[in-house]
Amino acid sequence: MILNKCLFKPLLNFLIQIIPVFVLPALLNAQETPIISGRDRFSPIVAESGMVATQQAYATKAGLQVLKEGGNAIDAAVTIGFTLAVTLPRAGNLGGGGFMLIYLADEKKVIAIDYREKAPQKATKDMFLDQSGDADPHLSRHSLLSVGVPGTVKGLTMALEKYGTISLKRAVAPAIRLAEKGFIVDRSFAHSLKAAKPAMKLSPASLAIFYKKDGGDYQPGDRFVQNDLASTLKILSKEGPKAFYEGPIAEKMATFMSEKGGLITLEDMAIYRARLRKPIYGNYRGFDVYAMPPPSSGGIHIVQILNLLEAFPIRVLGHNTAETIHLMAESMKLAYADRSQYLGDSDFVSVPVKGLISKKYADLLRPMIDRKKARPSQKIRPNNPLPYESHETTHFSVMDKYGNAVSNTTTLNFSYGNKIVLPGTGILLNNQMDDFSAKSGVPNAYGLIGGTANPMPS
Repeated sequence: MILNKCLFKPLLNFLIQIIPVFVLPALLNAQETPIISGRDRFSPIVAESGMVATQQAYATKAGLQVLKEGGNAIDAAVTIGFTLAVTLPRAGNLGGGGFMLIYLADEKKVIAIDYREKAPQKATKDMFLDQSGDADPHLSRHSLLSVGVPGTVKGLTMALEKYGTISLKRAVAPAIRLAEKGFIVDRSFAHSLKAAKPAMKLSPASLAIFYKKDGGDYQPGDRFVQNDLASTLKILSKEGPKAFYEGPIAEKMATFMSEKGGLITLEDMAIYRARLRKPIYGNYRGFDVYAMPPPSSGGIHIVQILNLLEAFPIRVLGHNTAETIHLMAESMKLAYADRSQYLGDSDFVSVPVKGLISKKYADLLRPMIDRKKARPSQKIRPNNPLPYESHETTHFSVMDKYGNAVSNTTTLNFSYGNKIVLPGTGILLNNQMDDFSAKSGVPNAYGLIGGTANPMPS
């Protein structure tokens, strides 16, 4: 999500203040600056020439170096994206997808790039159901049927080609170095690998890469090298996205899928396209809010929830007080009820975007919120917005000295996706197909219920 006051410094200061403590920020010309209010829990780093905030230190440094060399926010974001595929493999990826918002300062314009994974053409409505007609979570989460056509490589390269200034070779260079030379394992990475091991054992390629030759676990302080992934990145650096979607990487994908019961074909890879989309727009207490449109549900419902909350005295009630959290929770319940009914891929279903983000619709819903009592979720049903015409994902933000900004979310869906590595490439495969409704009205792995707007392909 990008919030814009059409000025760089207010936006930068706002972003700095909302970055959680666990994010690793790195800024140009940075200085420790005392906080003004005295009520904040930490003292942020403040700078005027740029900012990089990611979940992973190596990626942060790689993006920061691009800014130091004069690159723009898009250059840094693409570099970060490829680096995360190496250093944060549970979420950063080449085999997954994501969403990117770009604020172009010169044009005062927000661009949305949808590089979400796509369903293979052979996917069918009932392919995740067992013989009894019940949804089988193993099929939708841990099998090759769970893999959608990856979008990350196409999305990152599209952003670089259209809005960046550096070469693909420069953007991929830090990722190649960290894959080939290795990096030092930290406690978080070691812990995540240990947790993923039972499922990864089902993939010989995964076991060979993410665990030691004797089957032992990597420990904090060990050096972790990924030679297959380094080779794949070198091919991408030299040949570009065509190698991934039509060349040797696509061929390996199609062959593996054919031999092991997956669905993705060479044609699926070749026809994949990242898409430019119109961002969701809203206004909250004078702030312009730009967010990702469908197939993401988050952008619509962020605006819908903010519309609901705008009429309540949140500042007076106080940050994280019981009353504030109650109002936020009740507003989220209403938005998620609508999500279950209306949200899907707008390429295939009609999503009532204008109605859902309308302030008039929020006015209609708001009286349903009891300020003194929580309403059971089971009693909340989707409303009717039509007259007013919903550790496994990582996010990073970048701003540059020119005023450009990037807000990017990328994922394999679950931590390490379906835990299967495409042999010979080092690429972990996603299990994004679990986001479809395996069976209407049945919750997915995150407890979210989908309806007819988000079915498996028929």
